[in-house]
Amino acid sequence: MPRPLPDPYLEPHQTRSAPPTEWEDQLADAIEAGFAAGHWELDALVAFVREHGVRDPRGAEWTVESFQAELARLGA
Repeated sequence: MPRPLPDPYLEPHQTRSAPPTEWEDQLADAIEAGFAAGHWELDALVAFVREHGVRDPRGAEWTVESFQAELARLGA
């Protein structure tokens, strides 16, 4: 007999403390477009995001290091 699914169903974003900002949405859209375009390597993905005009939170161009640090901060 199959086990029933846990109730309530876990929503993937239920742990967020606030909705994403406009900048976070733009970053997510650029990352998603980069993956869709086949940019799987970090250097290529960062270059793609840079080319699409999304800058880091301070308004600077992304580096691999700043990109990794920001994704770690957003995921914390």
